[in-house]
Amino acid sequence: MDRNNLLIGLTGGIGSGKSTVGHILVKLGGHLVDTDAISRRLSAPGGLAIGPLREEFGAGMIDAQGAMDRAAMRELVFRDTTARQRLEAILHPLINDQTHVEAARAAPGQPIVFDVPLLVESGSRWRERVDRVLVVDCSNETQVERVMARSGVTREMVERIIAQQATRAARAAVADAVVLNDGITLVELQHAVAGIWEAWTGRARAG
Repeated sequence: MDRNNLLIGLTGGIGSGKSTVGHILVKLGGHLVDTDAISRRLSAPGGLAIGPLREEFGAGMIDAQGAMDRAAMRELVFRDTTARQRLEAILHPLINDQTHVEAARAAPGQPIVFDVPLLVESGSRWRERVDRVLVVDCSNETQVERVMARSGVTREMVERIIAQQATRAARAAVADAVVLNDGITLVELQHAVAGIWEAWTGRARAG
């Protein structure tokens, strides 16, 4: 990576379609660094975070396969106001190191897309690191319906997750562009994202 790489921060609430937009940006020529995927690898069996997680939270937070028990951790974070800070203190430095490694794999001048679910919640840390922020937005009801359909979790659980995340207004306030992914087709979403890509990079669709 060199400083000629445009750095794009991609964010959105759960169920907004952020991952879909990330894949569209890859097809347009971007180099994707998915911080949620990095977090999952770190907390998978044998991941670098497993030892520190076991030490901080106890063996009960590690499942039979040796991964972090995400459902149990989610419940703990809801119950214990300090648990999120303790979890982030373990994961964030490891995630930060790995994002640098993955970003360095971009070609010279290739735009780099950092998919960061909690970009807004991270304060100025990510906003100061990237050149542009793209927010994927949709209504809260659409979020609930999508997450229930794909994950089989209850409406109450999805609403609790949404309540823990930044508001739509807070995300919009830091955005350089917003894609409203509500009531549109995939083709329409692709066109909207491609328009932003071309405006920011001067590049049409790759290939």
